[in-house]
Amino acid sequence: MERSFLFLSLALVVVVWGGCHGAQTTSFHPVEDSLAMENNTPPDTLPAPGATKSVTNFSNVIGWPNDSKPIAPAGFEVTKFADGLENPRWIYVAPNGDVFVSESNAIKRFTQEVINTVSGKAKSENNNITANRITMFRDTNNDGHPDERYTFLKRLNQPLGMLVLNDAFYVANTDGLMQYPYKAGMTSCTSEGKKILPLPAGGYNNHWTRNVIRNEEGTKLYVSVGSGTNAAEHGMANEKGRANILEVNPDGTNVKVYASGLRNPVGMDWAPGTHTLWTVVNERDQLGDDLVPDYFTSVKEGAFYGWPYAYFGQHEDPGFRGQAKELVKTAVVPDFALMAHTASLGLVFYRSSVFPEKYRNGAFIGQHGSWNRTYLSGYKVIFVPFRDGRPAGKAEDFLTGFIADESKSRVHGRPVGVAVAKDGALLVADDASNTIWRVAIK
Repeated sequence: MERSFLFLSLALVVVVWGGCHGAQTTSFHPVEDSLAMENNTPPDTLPAPGATKSVTNFSNVIGWPNDSKPIAPAGFEVTKFADGLENPRWIYVAPNGDVFVSESNAIKRFTQEVINTVSGKAKSENNNITANRITMFRDTNNDGHPDERYTFLKRLNQPLGMLVLNDAFYVANTDGLMQYPYKAGMTSCTSEGKKILPLPAGGYNNHWTRNVIRNEEGTKLYVSVGSGTNAAEHGMANEKGRANILEVNPDGTNVKVYASGLRNPVGMDWAPGTHTLWTVVNERDQLGDDLVPDYFTSVKEGAFYGWPYAYFGQHEDPGFRGQAKELVKTAVVPDFALMAHTASLGLVFYRSSVFPEKYRNGAFIGQHGSWNRTYLSGYKVIFVPFRDGRPAGKAEDFLTGFIADESKSRVHGRPVGVAVAKDGALLVADDASNTIWRVAIK
């Protein structure tokens, strides 16, 4: 019956979209150095909200024709680790070297499908029904490429983060943290598992994703939960339990908010040689080309990072001006600014000694790519050097070539989750092209 309203829905969307996103006066200005705002110190000034018009510029994914592939720095080789997946979004490497990939996607109702088609968003992502599974890859001959592939778990609910701890396999579904029995070497899990921590489900754009990591001692788990909206436009009641990193015992007890005001903190990892948690945060849209910078930051226990009342410290959000003044005064300034709208989501510190010295202990960040910027930003993996547990220089491009034709917003794929394989290679999930890329020394 819903589809009987197709033409009415299309007409309504066109009217609404046209009214909210009319013809733009902003010119197309490709930027040679798209890392202009990515520094180890926050910018002294940010543009005023609305300094440039909010644009809608969804990319058009065209795939990788004729065996083309992303581009890594000299001395590295890029190959396919796996393909034929269904929206592979996240990668987890188990202690025994098995590689787990969560295949999941946003659940799109018919009305959302119509909106995505009219706006152009449909061309920027896979629109298949979410696979709701975890696939496992195993390299038995140690040549860097898997020769065994298994469906490890299925019938999940939009899974993302994965973790092995003791005799348990954890999966962060959109609506809760699941725990399954696990033994190293197993190739499938048929247990129903148990939900040890309920989580608020759904969310703006891709904020349905949930991640999970452990501390070094294995005594605590950390679960990221993104906001339900862009900037709390549906009210704060809709944001209960959201825009947080949670700390919880491995059995799901003693849950507490570890840090708050983090709009969409998906990637998390511990800086090598420290006990400091770091995260990358995908910031808010619709305030202009250069607002709000995504960021990479250490996470202070009990700290508030601004969302939705403020951004990048005490910069007030125009929708909340004058509200929550005392709370805004406590907002922590992030450590490291990233370019606005890059959708910085993936994060892993490089603990291996295989890559050259400059990469050791540094951070790789997967940038899924913009839709709310005049020119495309993100669509690459960047690297941030570290020394003594702190950023030690500007971010630099590491894996590029995802943008096929910037003037027409065409891209080959969209990198997101990143992980380091047992042999030291970097694995990159390209969800839009259903591929896992492997970057290794030649």
